[in-house]
Amino acid sequence: MRIASDWLILSCGLHSAAFALFHLGFWRLFDWPRTLQTTTRPNRAIVQIANAQLVWVFGAVALLCFVMPDELTGTPLGRGLLACMAGFWWLRLILQFVWLRLHHPLVHTLSVAFLAGAMLFTAAAGVELRR
Repeated sequence: MRIASDWLILSCGLHSAAFALFHLGFWRLFDWPRTLQTTTRPNRAIVQIANAQLVWVFGAVALLCFVMPDELTGTPLGRGLLACMAGFWWLRLILQFVWLRLHHPLVHTLSVAFLAGAMLFTAAAGVELRR
């Protein structure tokens, strides 16, 4: 069981690190701030600040997964954090279908990545409970 929890936490960390890097690329990928010029100044700020904060959250979660795996799976606080991340990814997947209803391969790929995060963090949060 220890190997399973180690693999899950490592996978959660890799998933989070990948999303931190992905979000770091948003300025170039979406040509920010030029493409945001068509919206209001507050909306430009909110979008970029929210994205920067997501980079921070994903990076912090990845770091915790890599540096403190035993604390994440072996304490109520750690499992709570994993459960919160599972909730984050389940909600992100649902909102994908609410606000980004595009039939495009990249959108479908993102949906699969969100589902993967939801499943990984859900499984990781429950590892101790099954021991």
